Amino acid sequence: MSDEEVRRVSDALDAIEQIADREERIRAQSQIMAEQIRRNREWSKERAALIRELWDDGDGLSYRQIADRLQIKLSTVQDVFRGYKGSGTTRPKAEETQGGHE
Repeated sequence: MSDEEVRRVSDALDAIEQIADREERIRAQSQIMAEQIRRNREWSKERAALIRELWDDGDGLSYRQIADRLQIKLSTVQDVFRGYKGSGTTRPKAEETQGGHE
């Protein structure tokens, strides 16, 4: 996706936020949020597949190189290999993922 396409999507979202009628604005926002939930699942799968492909079972790029190349956080790359799929706000604490032992 080019920077121009990203700008057009952002402009469209800005236009939704400018809808004067509050109920109409909320309806539009709700439709977009529902659609984005559906897309996020597919986009996450596609991103994870590319991350694994770039890593190539350790023969490809490093996690950091993948993050830099895809312009994403290193923790996002790491989460793919940990099998983590939730949001950062619900990520288990380190002690929970290690069986609660220190």
